[in-house]
Amino acid sequence: MNNDKRYTDSGIEIKSLYTSADAGKDTGEQPGTFPFTRGIQPDMYRGKLWTMRQYAGFSTAEESNKRYHYLLSQGVMGLSVAFDLPTQIGYDSDHPLAEGEVGKVGVAIDSLEDIEMLFDGIKLEEVSTSMTINATGYILLAFYVALAKKQGADLSKITGTIQNDILKEYAARGTYIYPPKPSMRIITDIFEWCSKTIPKWNTISISGYHIREAGSTAAQEIAFTLSNGKAYVKAALEKGLDINVFGKRLSFFFNAHNNLFEEVAKFRAARRMWATIMKELGATDVKAQMLRFHTQTGGSTLTAQQPLNNVSRVTLQTLAAVLGGTQSLHTNGYDEALSLPTEEAAKIALRTQQIVAFESGVTDTADPLAGSYFIEALTNEVEAKALEIINQVDALGGSVSAIESGFIQDEIAKSAYIYQQQVERQEKIIVGVNRFVVDEKYNTPLLKIDDSIRSLQVEKLRALKNKRNNQQVAAYLSRLSTAVKSGENIMPFVVDAVEQYCTLGEIADCLRNEFGEYR
Repeated sequence: MNNDKRYTDSGIEIKSLYTSADAGKDTGEQPGTFPFTRGIQPDMYRGKLWTMRQYAGFSTAEESNKRYHYLLSQGVMGLSVAFDLPTQIGYDSDHPLAEGEVGKVGVAIDSLEDIEMLFDGIKLEEVSTSMTINATGYILLAFYVALAKKQGADLSKITGTIQNDILKEYAARGTYIYPPKPSMRIITDIFEWCSKTIPKWNTISISGYHIREAGSTAAQEIAFTLSNGKAYVKAALEKGLDINVFGKRLSFFFNAHNNLFEEVAKFRAARRMWATIMKELGATDVKAQMLRFHTQTGGSTLTAQQPLNNVSRVTLQTLAAVLGGTQSLHTNGYDEALSLPTEEAAKIALRTQQIVAFESGVTDTADPLAGSYFIEALTNEVEAKALEIINQVDALGGSVSAIESGFIQDEIAKSAYIYQQQVERQEKIIVGVNRFVVDEKYNTPLLKIDDSIRSLQVEKLRALKNKRNNQQVAAYLSRLSTAVKSGENIMPFVVDAVEQYCTLGEIADCLRNEFGEYR
């Protein structure tokens, strides 16, 4: 790229000056009205702040429970659960493939017993819980509902989200179990069951976050995410579900990176694009046309070098998410390039949200950057670039086909390679990494997870299997297998199974036996 030219991370050229001619026609759009470019609520944060979540989960359910109580005491408004890799891919902690991974990148959950401990002292009717879980999302949702029933909760009041976005796992992240088509069946079963059983639950959080973490540009992030969203909606329509019912419970999950203005434009463009897509697919209820989204600050932007600089990066990204109109937000700890966040780092991350909310003034008016020549022009350009990519995906037959052919994976990989080249050539400056480097030792305290966690989980599993009614377990697993084969909605059978203390691995295996594994 020429030195006299500047570009956003999506390769959009930035002019040195913008005028009204660049911004395009002012539609006079009001916040809270179609196509929601300016936000989904007329008064945005004057009426209600975004939900401040902190993503947490590590070691055992007992240890994670302590962190949740700490975060709630510090002003967190919703919980966000991270699960370890064995839980994410349907293996109990005593499975040979779980060795070395139990409790490492999230909490280990093997049975309803673990969920009971995870939420000990927390009333599920009074807290909104987001669970970052995909291939085994149906099982974790069943655990959560079973616990809510045990607590005597009114299921019609239970709120929260399961990520449940399997398409991005094939494209960018890798924690899939079953092939794409049966995975889509599980997801639409969840849509159908939740609409009747837990109507306030967000049945999917269609994630661009991991697509961005894998190396995509901002434009690719929203293009591939909205393409995946279209695929889920079409699958639900084919099942005969009502778009005006399930459409209200779709949510999205985006990344916030450092390029402040491109990120704001990205969020505004995504809302406008999704409203149009849903209208074209038949949604007439405005709530089914709205794009509601959670944001997490960019993990891949954090540096192990000079880690305290990450506090500034997270602050910029928080501003981008709030100026872009997010409904909920997780801010990363400054130490996350080195380890899971310590309690102190998690507190600073939460305080960053609180300072933006209560001290910055950005919440006082809806869409404060609207009308900026630059922001309006950039919103239009990001939208045009993303639409071009969506058209390519559609030409391949939609997201499932584009993933099966490797198109989406290849495009993300190309963008990641170009970005790395730009960093190495110092065309992109990363403070403390390729400029302003200092030879200093940082004694950042790190959170370490002991390998003995697996022994504790294995012992808990052994004790559980000794005390539960194993005849009942076998009977309920057999009923689940029959439902899987017959095409019935699996969710009632999964809830029945977890209430008998069937383990996560046993339930995942029922579906493995029928669907096989994706390679």
